[in-house]
Amino acid sequence: MKQPPPPTLSRLPDCAPPDAAQQAMLDAYLDLLIRWNSRINLVADAPAETLRQRHIRDCLQLAALVPPGDGPMADLGAGAGLPGLVLAIATGRPTHLVESDRRKAAFLTEAAARLDLKRVKVHPTRIEDAILPPLDLITARALAPLDRLLPHAARLLAPGGIAIFPKGRTADLELAATRPAWTCQVERFASQTDPEATIFRLSDIRHASPEA
Repeated sequence: MKQPPPPTLSRLPDCAPPDAAQQAMLDAYLDLLIRWNSRINLVADAPAETLRQRHIRDCLQLAALVPPGDGPMADLGAGAGLPGLVLAIATGRPTHLVESDRRKAAFLTEAAARLDLKRVKVHPTRIEDAILPPLDLITARALAPLDRLLPHAARLLAPGGIAIFPKGRTADLELAATRPAWTCQVERFASQTDPEATIFRLSDIRHASPEA
């Protein structure tokens, strides 16, 4: 069966920059990330300004795609808190960080405590075993291909919930690989920080098999 063409690449909506308090928290998060990175491998070593551009600004742009409201969100395979902690700072929403690596989960726990992010909860477990409320939003960055992410999204999202998945140069191939098993509404946005990156915003995610 002929595959449908990839969705049109759109410009990200405008988003207000961090206020002074949020910027102070992002700076404190970056300092903590650099200190912990010398002990455990959270991100590739790089100067602070490179980390700010490659990771924090890259994740911060996703706030423009977050739906309105105060419903809970989750970052799957949260790792260093990218984008989960960054979006928790930017939005103030209840945020669940799911990370099975105990050392990374320890970093997330300390970061949430140091930044006084009382609405952040860390789940040191596999995604399949995490007990989460119905979610308005799911994110995952550099975790797995789309065909492995969609089952988690379909299971965890509340009705009307969305998934935001940043992807690299294989974005269209990953999307094609989800068909015909899965159907969803697809919006595709150009990254502001990486010319080779695409950001998917997916909604109405459903299994397309007859028995689903």
